[in-house]
Amino acid sequence: MTSKLEQKETPQANGAVLPIVPGDCLSSPERGQCAEPADFLGPDGTGVEVVVLESRANAKGVREEDALLENGSQSNESDDTSTDRGPEPASPLKETSFSIGLQVLFPFLLAGFGTVAAGMVLDIVQHWDVFKYVTEVFILVPALLGLKGNLEMTLASRLSTAANIGQMDTPKELWKMITGNMALIQVQATVVGFLASIAAVVFGWIPDGHFSIDHAVLLCASSVATAFIASLVLGMIMIGVIIGSRKMGINPDNVATPIAASLGDLITLALLSGISWGLYKELESKAYVNPLVCAFFISLLPIWIVIAKRNSATREVLYSGWEPVIIAMAISSVGGLILDRTVSDPNFAGMAVFTPVINGVGGNLVAVQASRISTYLHMSGVPGDSPETAPRKCPSPCSTFFSSDVNSRSARVLFLLVVPGHLVFLYTISSMQGGHTTLTLIFIVFYMTAALLQVLILLYIADWMVHWMWGRDLDPDNFSIPYLTALGDLIGTGLLALSFHVLWLIGDRDSDVGD
Repeated sequence: MTSKLEQKETPQANGAVLPIVPGDCLSSPERGQCAEPADFLGPDGTGVEVVVLESRANAKGVREEDALLENGSQSNESDDTSTDRGPEPASPLKETSFSIGLQVLFPFLLAGFGTVAAGMVLDIVQHWDVFKYVTEVFILVPALLGLKGNLEMTLASRLSTAANIGQMDTPKELWKMITGNMALIQVQATVVGFLASIAAVVFGWIPDGHFSIDHAVLLCASSVATAFIASLVLGMIMIGVIIGSRKMGINPDNVATPIAASLGDLITLALLSGISWGLYKELESKAYVNPLVCAFFISLLPIWIVIAKRNSATREVLYSGWEPVIIAMAISSVGGLILDRTVSDPNFAGMAVFTPVINGVGGNLVAVQASRISTYLHMSGVPGDSPETAPRKCPSPCSTFFSSDVNSRSARVLFLLVVPGHLVFLYTISSMQGGHTTLTLIFIVFYMTAALLQVLILLYIADWMVHWMWGRDLDPDNFSIPYLTALGDLIGTGLLALSFHVLWLIGDRDSDVGD
């Protein structure tokens, strides 16, 4: 027999050179049978080496590669067994700009309407007694609304990656991921809620020089209870969305994070308003209620810590995942301080209804992009070990928005959604007479300029930050989204306040503010 059969192909190894002796068996998923020992004998009757060509068709990783990697199906369908293999043609992209936009559009609009509803709620509750007399509650608003970026969006990104690489395929794996991650976000929500209340007290006390222990306990109880309940509800919704997306053949990275935000702002703000109002009513007659509420949720921490520590999928995040959520909370609190100082100023009338919208839209879009880039990197290796996708120290705007790779394509799609999306949301607010503000042409121009600039900055930072964290051996799923959404809150609130201030200076807002 000749030596023409010196090479065989198997999808179960990557570029290995395996010595074959009689009795060895190589099976193929397509053939489902073993080769005969004689097939691997050379002319002199001795065994030959079989070069096993590289294939990515592993059971778990191929599905996400088919969705994201440009060459995801190059090597698993080839029948060429010749010794000299020429360059293989690139397979067509599995995600076009149209498919990305189509998958993102509906959850993006849903998330936007959720932020519109949150803005309408804030526009109403800002006149409640608890917001008038305990103004530090306004500082809590961006910090607690930012929990969707600190916790829920991070959870969605983490679970999307796990689902895409096959770590949630069996009921045992699924249950393990659910219990560990739910316990983890309850720990993070309780701690971040407590720290957010401290930040609100400090930021409120420093400018005014006035401190009230009753108000401090009220803020603590309201913040901790809101963070705990909101994270519990949203975490369960996220798990359902990701499982449903996989069953429907939709990339969870495109839909999970926007849906986390669609209900996140509304649920969190409604809970904060209702809980703080109820506890404020009990402040005089039953002063012990506030410390009891705070103590109850903090006392549950050991239970969640034990559950999260027992799960290998969340143990590392429990120890190392605090820096991004705490720093992100502090950044969002600075945005809350800006909101606190402007929302009661007549010159900034109407700002309360637009703040959750501009912050939410920017955070939603950059979270989608960060989640997609993170999953793309995970498919080529582990954090810190990916030569083909080496971190870029300073990416150029052209490479971020105008290159031919799939992440640049998604950045363009997400950026192009800003103007039509905000026009729909502004029209909705105007038709519902939110903020008592008439939408003039100059107002829309300033507002759109702020929104476009915010998203442009965030998408560029995301491109740099995710790759930089990957090169630093940090998982972007756990570290990037909190920073990005917090920066979205700060940049959005700052640019919106600047726009309102300029509009007031040129007199555009004078005739548009109602009673």
